[in-house]
Amino acid sequence: MTMTSKKTDNRITKKDLRKMFWRSLPMEFSWHYERQMHMGFAFMIGPLLKKIYKNDPKGLSEAIQRHMEFFNCTVHVTPFIGGITVAMEEMNATQDDFDSSSINAVKAALMGPLSGIGDSLLLGTLRVLAVGIGTSLAVQGNILGPILFLMIFNVPAFILRYVCAMKGYELGATYLEKIQKSGLMQKFMLAAGILGVMVIGGMTNELVVISTPLAMGSGDTATKIQAILDGIMPGLLSLGVMGIYYYLLNKKVNVIILIVATAIIGIICAQFGILSC
Repeated sequence: MTMTSKKTDNRITKKDLRKMFWRSLPMEFSWHYERQMHMGFAFMIGPLLKKIYKNDPKGLSEAIQRHMEFFNCTVHVTPFIGGITVAMEEMNATQDDFDSSSINAVKAALMGPLSGIGDSLLLGTLRVLAVGIGTSLAVQGNILGPILFLMIFNVPAFILRYVCAMKGYELGATYLEKIQKSGLMQKFMLAAGILGVMVIGGMTNELVVISTPLAMGSGDTATKIQAILDGIMPGLLSLGVMGIYYYLLNKKVNVIILIVATAIIGIICAQFGILSC
């Protein structure tokens, strides 16, 4: 793939990446169910986008809109995705024919694997260890209990955030450029897009939880419809409901209408024993 370049002096520095690190701290302050951490992510990289698109208001507007899409990841490793994203935004700003859709594709591809690592190491291991040590001292009335809990968890977590911010950008700026020069960028973006779709699809069964208590027959011989559906494909109902929402959103149906309709239908179906969660 041939790419032409545009001149720019808006290169990202370590000072900019440190700013991104600090702005990653309130990542979950704006968390909500529809798009989860998307506003926090946009806030984290906002100043860097303004620098990259300093002389391109339209490009800045498109970049901000691009990063208001769904995003969710373990907060402590999110700066790594931010660093790679910023590196790709730089490429988009300096190359006339860069595929900007690949930026969100890479973001989506990284969410799942990094969440698995971050949740396991930080939330499932380090935090449990910190709670165990802190609690054992706190029950004895030792002031070191809460202090050690905060230090054991937060010191490594803060260091990880900082390293992720620096290394994410370094990886993005170095290896993506090498991939581009080798002519493999299209294949890389296709692979990232496929992985991203798989990650979002896999999250459907976790974020959209729905089942039915209906059964065919009566007594001990009754066959539960949910068991039949799970035998065909686990999460089939969740996938079907997700498909309905996807179709309606594509038809520009107002989100508030969908939320209210979901609540009403959910109450009716629960009352008559049609659906459960």
